Amino acid sequence: MQSPKYRFNQKDKKKWPIILAVIIGSLLLLTPVVWIGLHNWNLDNSLSALNFERKIDEPTPEAPEPTDSPVAKVDEGVEEPKQPQKPETPKAPLPPKEQEKTETPVKTPEEPKESPTPPVEKPANDEYIPNQKYPTTPTIIEGLIVANKHHPLPSDYNKGEDPKAREAFNQMAAAAKLDGFELVAFSTFRSFERQQALYNKYVEKDGQQAADQYSARPGYSEHQTGLAFDIGEKNFEQHWASVTFGNTPAGQWVANNAHKYGFILRYPLGKETITGYMHESWHFRYVGVVPATDMFTHKQTLEEYLDL
Repeated sequence: MQSPKYRFNQKDKKKWPIILAVIIGSLLLLTPVVWIGLHNWNLDNSLSALNFERKIDEPTPEAPEPTDSPVAKVDEGVEEPKQPQKPETPKAPLPPKEQEKTETPVKTPEEPKESPTPPVEKPANDEYIPNQKYPTTPTIIEGLIVANKHHPLPSDYNKGEDPKAREAFNQMAAAAKLDGFELVAFSTFRSFERQQALYNKYVEKDGQQAADQYSARPGYSEHQTGLAFDIGEKNFEQHWASVTFGNTPAGQWVANNAHKYGFILRYPLGKETITGYMHESWHFRYVGVVPATDMFTHKQTLEEYLDL
């Protein structure tokens, strides 16, 4: 048999769940009553108190609204024009214009055709007419005295420096001085005897074949006409009687302006086989303004101009 104490405990265990359920139920019933009582038994106040916390939570989602503020819209508005500016980059059509410019260099091949720089190494024509005798009078064609390897001067032709040529040079020198160049005619008239002495000296030094390419034999020199002027720049004597004179600013000025005063570059570059002599950037010949301008315009030598 079980003791009375044990039986009592069994009965109590069965009652505890009921007791707990009654307590919890009473608490659930009393809680709303107490809540309403705390709000002066006003149902609306009690319900609004319950919604208050929700209203406080709601502003937090409203916080994103500042992101929709005009500042944010301004930023977006700035980005939008940037996008249309990017499409403006189609201004890349400019490269095609550059391609058109790149097509212009096609003109460069034409320049070498005009410039006689390639034939610098052409040998001069050293063919004199064998056993040719000196004439009694100079060769004059179209009013111009000719002195070259086929047309010598009389050995006694000695008129000195031509006054018209000197006057023309003085005018040219005055014009050059305005542009900053002080020109000097360091060699003009040479007599037959003087040219003979120079030529013999060059033959002794370099041999006759070489001398004939850069120095005229006596009687064949333009200097004997008194119309040839060897021109240089004062204080730049290192370029006198040198091809380098043509590369100096003063030499280029003379080459481009001499025709205005009646002078021609007598032995131009690339015409060695026609003139019979090496290129001499310092040697100018007076022929008069009209013939000089014509020869300069058509890039002709005296031989080409007179069809010699």
